[in-house]
Amino acid sequence: MHSNVAKLSFWGVRGSTPTVDRAIWRYGGNTACLELVTPDGHRIILDCGSGLRTLGNCWSADERSIEAQILVTHYHWDHIQGIPFFAPLYSPENKFHFYSFRSEFLGRDSLKRVFEAQMAHPYFPVDLSAMSAAREFTEIAGGDCFRVGDTLIKAAWLNHPQGCLGFRLETPAGVIVYATDNEPGNREYDYNLSSLAEGADIFINDAQYTPEQLARHKGWGHSSWLEGVRIAKAGGVRNLVLFHHDPDSSDRALDSILRDARELWENTWAAAEGMVMTLDRSRLEVSLPSSRAVGRRDTHFRAHVRGLTQEGRAFDEEAIIRDLSLQGALIYLDHEPKLQSELEVTIVNPSEGGEDKDLTLRGYVVRVEPGVEKNQVGVGLVFTD
Repeated sequence: MHSNVAKLSFWGVRGSTPTVDRAIWRYGGNTACLELVTPDGHRIILDCGSGLRTLGNCWSADERSIEAQILVTHYHWDHIQGIPFFAPLYSPENKFHFYSFRSEFLGRDSLKRVFEAQMAHPYFPVDLSAMSAAREFTEIAGGDCFRVGDTLIKAAWLNHPQGCLGFRLETPAGVIVYATDNEPGNREYDYNLSSLAEGADIFINDAQYTPEQLARHKGWGHSSWLEGVRIAKAGGVRNLVLFHHDPDSSDRALDSILRDARELWENTWAAAEGMVMTLDRSRLEVSLPSSRAVGRRDTHFRAHVRGLTQEGRAFDEEAIIRDLSLQGALIYLDHEPKLQSELEVTIVNPSEGGEDKDLTLRGYVVRVEPGVEKNQVGVGLVFTD
């Protein structure tokens, strides 16, 4: 079924290794995996990091058979480690077509050999024969072009140890560029990256390091938000997405990186698990997930509480809230803030005098919708501090 819309979903956004630290829950801790549904209904997976497991669980809830194309940028663990845990690969009703390059270290059938190695004893409890889905493997290289339905896909070599491919996906709804794991400084590879990004509606670029960290990590194969901004400006990119976050970068650190990037390039986004970008002929809509973390604050708020005792008798009493768990809020405003921006909210305590205090919080904007009153907007917040 054809439409004018391409839908891009983020299932894993970290680099190097998955992490479950509480400080990173808002952006997520799974490694690289994206899902693109093209306007003509084709499913394309970009990389097979640990986020692939969550995608597979979502797909497995659908009883229909699944067919998808899978583009693997390279063979480092954080981009392939989700393959053994991708549930749809264990169903004979499904079919997957994999694309990646021939590694000089693995030789012919590199991607197939990566499959076999991950499932080999003693690294995994079952072998490759347990994967009953139909699988096809196609070797591609930088400079190659091929089609998936109405989408033209172009591959280019990027500057990363042991090789890496970047992809430009030209859909009828707009152009999406996926260029994770690239290091600036090599003229040939820099040209490849700039050519991929030229005029893109969505440019997803490696931003593992800050500019200061990048200077200390030469040869590691990663980039910074500042390099992404530079390419976006030079190439007329409409939206820059900072991706492949360092596993040690907390949510607060990524908030700071995003603020710095937006000062130079307003249409910048920080990739987050659960984020969905919907592209309709160069018009972009972004939706963000709510937080999985719940903040707690010491308070001294007066409250009126009504309920039933264990014996079923009604009670009605005044109380003091000493500790408050806070996740988010929906607030109606006259002003429309930007998604992924920060707001300061002061909850005013109505009591007079005494030790009761107002509560000031910082919130991260995850939703903007029409308000109840004319000229107002509803703003969904996740509290961060």
